Amino acid sequence: MPPPSDTVKVAIQWPGAFPKLMEIDQKKPLSAIIKEVSDGWSIIQNHEDLALQYADGSGFYITEKNRNEIKNGAILRLTFSPTHTAQQLHDRVQSSSMDVKLEALKDLARFSRDITFAQEFINLDGIYLLTQMVESGTDKYQKLQKIMKPCFGEMLSYTLTAFVELMDHGIVSWDTFSVAFIKKIASFVNKSGMDVSILQRSLAILESMVLNSHDLYQKVAQEISIGQLIPHLQGTDQEIQTYAIAVINALFLKAPDATRQHYIEDSIDILDFPLSEMANILTQKQLRSIILTHVIRAQNAINNEMAHQLYVLQVLYFNLLEDRMMTKMDPQDQAQRDIIFELRRIAFDVEPDQNNLGGSIEKRKSMYTRDYKKLGFTNNVNPALDFTHTPPGMLALDNMLYFAKHHQDAYIRIVLENSSREDKHECPFGRSSIELTKMLCEILKVGELPSETCNDFHPMFFTHDRSFEEFFCICIQLLNKTWKEMRATSEDFNKVMQVVKEQIMRALTNKPSSLDQFKSRLQNLSYTEILKIRQSERMNQEDFQSRPILELKEKIQPEILELIKQQRLNRLVEGTCFRKLNSRRRQDKFWYCRLSPNHKVLHYGDLEESPQGEVPHDNLQDKLPVADIKAIVTGKECPHMKEKGALKQNKEVLELAFSILYDSNCQLNFIAPDKHEYCIWTDGLNALLGKDMTSEQTRHDMDTLLSMEIKLRLLDLENIQIPDAPPPIPKEPSNYDFVYDCN
Repeated sequence: MPPPSDTVKVAIQWPGAFPKLMEIDQKKPLSAIIKEVSDGWSIIQNHEDLALQYADGSGFYITEKNRNEIKNGAILRLTFSPTHTAQQLHDRVQSSSMDVKLEALKDLARFSRDITFAQEFINLDGIYLLTQMVESGTDKYQKLQKIMKPCFGEMLSYTLTAFVELMDHGIVSWDTFSVAFIKKIASFVNKSGMDVSILQRSLAILESMVLNSHDLYQKVAQEISIGQLIPHLQGTDQEIQTYAIAVINALFLKAPDATRQHYIEDSIDILDFPLSEMANILTQKQLRSIILTHVIRAQNAINNEMAHQLYVLQVLYFNLLEDRMMTKMDPQDQAQRDIIFELRRIAFDVEPDQNNLGGSIEKRKSMYTRDYKKLGFTNNVNPALDFTHTPPGMLALDNMLYFAKHHQDAYIRIVLENSSREDKHECPFGRSSIELTKMLCEILKVGELPSETCNDFHPMFFTHDRSFEEFFCICIQLLNKTWKEMRATSEDFNKVMQVVKEQIMRALTNKPSSLDQFKSRLQNLSYTEILKIRQSERMNQEDFQSRPILELKEKIQPEILELIKQQRLNRLVEGTCFRKLNSRRRQDKFWYCRLSPNHKVLHYGDLEESPQGEVPHDNLQDKLPVADIKAIVTGKECPHMKEKGALKQNKEVLELAFSILYDSNCQLNFIAPDKHEYCIWTDGLNALLGKDMTSEQTRHDMDTLLSMEIKLRLLDLENIQIPDAPPPIPKEPSNYDFVYDCN
């Protein structure tokens, strides 16, 4: 007879004693269970100083809040309570013995991952103690560093590790730290030859300070510059490089708009700024080159966290364009109008002095209007009015001027080539540039905040100081080429823009490593090639709509659906590594979940680092029987999305969230690494529960497999017309005398 649902079978350990197998009644108070266990071993220790803890190495305590998460077969350990342990470690880390202090710090770093212990240690002013050890302790032991450098490095590393783990629980505000502490952490980053583990934790602390406090941003920015972070990017340790870029991103993200612009923008006249600002500009030029050389091209494989940080840096760089993108042109501003005059001068080789020579005012206006029409502006009389719509605002004019100055031959060729065509066949350069700039801003999501989970960075944007402008120059030439290939007229303008967008998106799919490679891929995506691709996709998705084919589809659809279901379940058996996220910062913490081969149990557990392959079932201590699952919820319905306000606001994270509800108030919460894994897991879990698989991936797989299967079955009918309706049934004969008689 199975035990009742409020009873779990566990094994409990105690040092020096044989483990006990016992049933825990979840209705009993936890203190009563601990007393029962301690009395069974005749432990003299006061049972109030004892607690139960998972014995899987995580060190997490069992409390009244999380006791419902205990599973049958769990291995627990009877140990000292969080309060008792916190007090002991609080005393031991202040020991005068170096060996005792080091061991205490190791234990503290391990125990601090548990929020129950963390709360108790923090209540003893533990955070203050650690900051004092960092501020004064490092100075105290600095004299001993020469003779005991390994011990000093280890002590500082574990001190910072414990600090990071404690702060990660969000119990203590980052605003409480002193300038002395910030200076000390910054000194570890600025110092050459620092231990790798100390450097990692110091960079992580600086990132959290900047992201979580405006006041601390100001103080950190005074202590550390991007120039001081560059040496860490020139090393070979990808983790250090990742942390360094994370700090750079945090500084950019929290910097005032003007300062952020100085960090990155290289088109500003550096003579207008003080020496510190000029150094920032030059540093950024060096930064891009270093990231390209030492991070993107030097690594055989870029891990997910590094890819995310590069993506964030790319987004922040392009977000600097938002101000120009949302700025309307002032038709009365002479400096802005001079840019249009410059476009005219370069295109038609008109000297500025000639603007005022001879002829009446009306004649000059007519000449200007004619030239502005050749340049492709919508408003030939006053082209400034073309740039009053946002987006793209003044950014479009900036791109046009850059193209005219840096790719002058191509610019002149496009303008003159189109001005010599018939009116209806000319590709209007001005209008095209404005619409293209708007399109590129949409593709690159200019002005949007970076996603917490996206890793979509493009190496080619790190190969040039003016990558967006160069990107525009390539695409405007593509637009002109596609216009000619389509033999388009002014009525086809929107169609041409749709084709160009498709060409750009397809060329970006494989993430070209350079702008030249991007340009080369566009050469292979001519309008003719796009038509072939569209036709092929249409054949896969829209053709075979005749009645016999539809009936065949309906017949084989259940087979395909079963095949998809088995694939989903097989993927769940392989398992997936999920990243733990919170509202404060990305964490390098992982957990793994996989389905048992018999599809009866979900095995899951925490990991110290991202696994290289599948994690064996034996390494995953927690279990959830599939029979206990009550429901699968997604998005806003997930408990962890309702609890974490910051995550709730993040659309990307919200779209990847799903939860398993089981028992009465228990849940297992997930945030998928990407949309594909989200579809795989929600489909697989729904299949386990006997529900329909409704994800986008299932629809895509169904369409693809159905199309392939139908094509295979119709191979023998190639070039044979398939009728839309079956042939009519003939009338019955007047008699059946023609039937063969066997006698």
